[in-house]
Amino acid sequence: MGRRRAPELYRAPFPLYALQVDPSAGLLIAAGGGGAAKTGIKNGVHFLQLERINGRLSASLVHSHDTETRATMNLALAGDILAAGQDAHCQLLHFQAHQQKGNKAEKAGKTGSKEQGPRQRKGAVPAEKKCGVETQQEGLELRVENLQVVQTDFSPDPLQKVVCFNHDNTLLATGGTDGYVRVWKVPSLEKVLEFKAHEGEIEDLALGPDGKLVTVGWDLKASVWQKDQLVTQLHWQENGPTFSSTPYRYQACRFGQVPDQPAGLRLFTVQIPHKRLRQPPPCYLTAWDGSNFLPLRTKSCGHEVISCLNVSESGTFLGLGTVTGSVAIYIAFSLQCLYYMRESHGIVVTDVAFLPEKGRGPELLGSHETALFSVAVDSRCQLHLLPSRRSVPVWLLLLACVGLIVVTILLLQSAFPGFL
Repeated sequence: MGRRRAPELYRAPFPLYALQVDPSAGLLIAAGGGGAAKTGIKNGVHFLQLERINGRLSASLVHSHDTETRATMNLALAGDILAAGQDAHCQLLHFQAHQQKGNKAEKAGKTGSKEQGPRQRKGAVPAEKKCGVETQQEGLELRVENLQVVQTDFSPDPLQKVVCFNHDNTLLATGGTDGYVRVWKVPSLEKVLEFKAHEGEIEDLALGPDGKLVTVGWDLKASVWQKDQLVTQLHWQENGPTFSSTPYRYQACRFGQVPDQPAGLRLFTVQIPHKRLRQPPPCYLTAWDGSNFLPLRTKSCGHEVISCLNVSESGTFLGLGTVTGSVAIYIAFSLQCLYYMRESHGIVVTDVAFLPEKGRGPELLGSHETALFSVAVDSRCQLHLLPSRRSVPVWLLLLACVGLIVVTILLLQSAFPGFL
């Protein structure tokens, strides 16, 4: 019997490294490629339409944007603008998608496909398109074009490792192997800030709504910045486990809202062992107060090395991927694991993204509590659904307690006639 896997939404003709979800159009955007090596593996950004067909969430390819010799390793989304990290550069892409009037595409043939390449909608034009060419299909029109591009990393072996937009999408920040944070205007990509954040590679960064920037690097440090001024450094072991001989480094960081608290803010980080050991120690997940950056709670998240982290739109759930292909969903409040699929991909999970809770999100989610997408080097995009947790109303609990008390009194009265 084979290992249990999550449902596969589609399979790309190249390794997948980055993932975003556009809530307004219901588009799943996956990117990757084989790089500049002449192996015959293409590079591209795939746009897939999410739909519910026969009660199940399905994805169908509507446009493939060719990125020539550059594989996209990281993505950030701001409305209809994508920031794509390609080698040492950041490429902005603009896309437009809207429904056409007229007959909708046939949906019957979309389910159950087992082809090696991405599924295409019935009547779709060939997937590979040049920059700026419209893709038209029954019921859908999509156009993608390249905007500005800029080099963002200048190390001897340059590579942009992370990109993210600020809260109002007017700026984007990049980090890479040279340890520098660079901030750029959108969409002109005019540089407005540059400073050395880490000795060695920047592994991840996150921009908060108040303008604070959190960076984590291979120098084992996690730092909070206000522009180029260091505000504080994070110390996750202050209220957590201590290890005298096992150095840990921060692998990922993400800001998230506090559910039911509009002004509340949390920071979440993942800590992994800095060196591979024969008996690997556990990895850890930490929640921080987003205003004073003090650790609130730390929990072990298993012995598999964590490769990526994401937070749901409302801040309720955390999604994790591992280097061994496993995928997990945690509840952000208590850091309790709600869902775990062991080695679902069988190889390193490169990115995870939640289905947004706005736009078409609720329509696509159906009766489930949340949906997490994952991509990996195996070229697959998988779907992980968390069933709705059943809750008992408070009034029913009170009624049950009263009933239990009455039954207990009656039993005591029957056993001991003079009890009352």
